[in-house]
Amino acid sequence: MSRPTKMVINLAHLRHNLAVAKRYAGKSQVMAVIKANGYGHGAVRVAQALSHESSTADAFAVASVDEALELRAAGITRRIVLLEGFFDPAELEIIAHERLDIVIHSEQQVQQLLIARFVGELSSRTINVWLKVDTGMQRLGIPAEQAAAVQQRLAASDNVGELRLMTHFACADTPEHNANQQQLDVFNQVRKQLPSKLLQSDIETCIANSAALVALPTAMAAKAGDSKILGDWVRPGIMLYGVNPLVNEHPVADDLLPVMTLSSRIISTRILKPGDSTGYGKDWIADRPMRAGIVAIGYGDGYPRHAPTGTPVLVEGKPSRLLGRVSMDMLAVDLTDLPEYGEGDSVTLWGEGLPVWEVANHAGTIAYELLTGVAERVAVEVLT
Repeated sequence: MSRPTKMVINLAHLRHNLAVAKRYAGKSQVMAVIKANGYGHGAVRVAQALSHESSTADAFAVASVDEALELRAAGITRRIVLLEGFFDPAELEIIAHERLDIVIHSEQQVQQLLIARFVGELSSRTINVWLKVDTGMQRLGIPAEQAAAVQQRLAASDNVGELRLMTHFACADTPEHNANQQQLDVFNQVRKQLPSKLLQSDIETCIANSAALVALPTAMAAKAGDSKILGDWVRPGIMLYGVNPLVNEHPVADDLLPVMTLSSRIISTRILKPGDSTGYGKDWIADRPMRAGIVAIGYGDGYPRHAPTGTPVLVEGKPSRLLGRVSMDMLAVDLTDLPEYGEGDSVTLWGEGLPVWEVANHAGTIAYELLTGVAERVAVEVLT
């Protein structure tokens, strides 16, 4: 019998979450972010699930050429956007051949794209560009005061096809933060500075990630006075996988469904006396007669080693908690008040009935890290 640790991926929930994102998006087109192996859910299966006629993303976003090529090899023909553009000018030939879109965020990338020369069947091929403007996040992007000039240079190049404008909010998960309005003001000012020819064609924009998509139109409508808070394109990521993208509670959390459920089974039980412990370090001590279940999962599977005693789990759907340190292949859960459960019973670490963000909060991290950190050795079951 194989090890009972497994990750269940529910694609019906994924498609449901895309529908939720589309409701918030209104008339904006949806670019589904599936970088980092689909946030740990499997990029190919996510892209395939979101390419059906009944539930379709307008484009997909990844971090690198390698991630894009995996999708193309699997038959994904929709628009794919490289969120960090290219890392080496040698990639441009592949990008042109595979008809990938690129985000341009630095002067070096601009220069390398402008001087690129394609030969043979690619000689007349152009590359679609999303010019990223740094409006205040100070991570990637052309400085706002240089954006109009850079846009003009790209528009004049025979190597550039469609041209769009992009930025990224630093504090969208806290919609009341002043930085959001400040960044939107900078972005709108950049748009106004574009050459009139570009303005007449109403250049498309993309500014909203999951948090901005869900919360900023409501939070900023009173003072923004701009119908383009969302932009022509939105790029939901974490919400597609069933996670509330905001720091605080929001109604969207009740609309989203978890796509990943991580679970295992109890393989041993222990009776503990006051003063006993379980696992390494003995930094947790029983203060009363207790019963512990040893579960076949640990940090070698991607469960956070730093999750403390008290981190929530579900034993056959009933609330329980972690006890002591997480080991590489095992951890202990509290069965004291669950006398009917023992060896062979299922333990949910996150997912159905237990939001991943709740586990992340206890472990001092974020849901993104937990979802993307599940180890390759964990068996995968896919529900369609």
